[in-house]
Amino acid sequence: MQKMAIWKAKQWLSRSFSSMPSNPLRVCVVGSGPAGFYTAEKMLKVQQQAQVDIIDRLPTPFGLVRSGVAPDHPETKIVINQFSRVAQHERCSFFGTVTLGSSISLSELRELYHVVVLAYGAESDRSLGIPGENLKGIHSAREFVWWYNGHPDGRNLDPDLKSTDTAVILGQGNVALDVARILLRPTTELATTDIASHALSALEESSIRKVYLVGRRGPAQAACTAKELREILGLRNLDISIQEPDLILTPDVEEGLTSNRIQRRVYELLSKAATSRPKNDAGLSKRQLHFVFFRKPDSFIESKDRHGHASGVYFEKTVLKGVGPGKQIAIGTGEFEVINCGLVLKSIGYKSIPVDGLPFDHKKGIVPNDRGRVLSDTSGDSILEEGLYVCGWLKRGPTGIVATNLHCAEETVSSISEDLEKGVLSSSSPKPGRDGLLQLLNDRNVRVVSFSDWEKIDSEERKLGSSRNKPREKLATWDELQKYTL
Repeated sequence: MQKMAIWKAKQWLSRSFSSMPSNPLRVCVVGSGPAGFYTAEKMLKVQQQAQVDIIDRLPTPFGLVRSGVAPDHPETKIVINQFSRVAQHERCSFFGTVTLGSSISLSELRELYHVVVLAYGAESDRSLGIPGENLKGIHSAREFVWWYNGHPDGRNLDPDLKSTDTAVILGQGNVALDVARILLRPTTELATTDIASHALSALEESSIRKVYLVGRRGPAQAACTAKELREILGLRNLDISIQEPDLILTPDVEEGLTSNRIQRRVYELLSKAATSRPKNDAGLSKRQLHFVFFRKPDSFIESKDRHGHASGVYFEKTVLKGVGPGKQIAIGTGEFEVINCGLVLKSIGYKSIPVDGLPFDHKKGIVPNDRGRVLSDTSGDSILEEGLYVCGWLKRGPTGIVATNLHCAEETVSSISEDLEKGVLSSSSPKPGRDGLLQLLNDRNVRVVSFSDWEKIDSEERKLGSSRNKPREKLATWDELQKYTL
């Protein structure tokens, strides 16, 4: 089977070889999410002699567009069509189930390719570092998102949605709002999305009726966008609770809002929701969303009835302290309160993972770089790592939306082009590129998944979905995914 996969890849190579220059610029992009595909697209356009290979540890391409974008946001996933055209370009190939660090090392990739662009994002989580964080019932928002989006590494999460009616979400960014919306949206509306079937079944039996979205600072500093906020405020049969005293602004915060249109719009939406929504007008069956501001988690409380399980969060009240023009941080007041709950989802940020041979700034959680050029360390006089570049969250941190990666990729590709023009980066010496990669992986019995293999998965998912009035039914385990690529 391995030989068949390699044969298919080489057949594709032979079909396109006639259009390739004799000594192409060999480029490898690690990661097939938006940052990776935008980088590949720009490289193919700007460097007409480039041959681009995209590798990913998953058998499925598209990164967070597939496993991060909420199932009830199909319009955001349309970009997959654009990325598919990139993968089908005659000078581009996709190779799935290739893991940087185990299937192949970074130093080996750099030997095989003139240019290596790392765009594998952030697949871990920041930690709060407070007591009780390892209790059962506490999960990262990333794990929960992977679970409902059918990521094969999230299939076994199995969050307990039956034993409690209350969930606490730590954080108030867009991911936090996504998670809250999935918990509170009527499942009849989710049933026609591409949500994973195991998640839909669990949500249909969920006992969660109250969700608390808790932030350290105030409504004027909430990290979500107006679009996401407006959507959750508009959910059917949802009672919104916001304490009106939390909406009182200090003069410096109010002044800051006048020059920040996005934050001002978020604050206006929260203010309107606090004063215009009727309270408890539909009995006990109505679901509730509580926006809680000026609270920071101090510790998690263990249940007296269920050993090892969380039963609440101990919060310290906060106030804002100015630390610069238009910037405030939350500091504790020494006053505490408890919110009882059986489910906690931490939406406090994703974290990138370094690999051997890669300079990494552990404090910032990024690869040190100059406009995408990887630097040898974080000191002021560090040198450039020739041929090594970075894009996306690994470059700038886990911020922005899908389209943010477009500008990020343009900047990195511009740096590559500049380095080629100035001779800082040389492509004159031939490199093995794709042939060398496939040979090395074959020698190590790594079964490569090609883009045509992915299209088999895609076809099967669409077929399964059509019978259930869904755009697709995701194959959500490694075994299922591998079955359709044999």
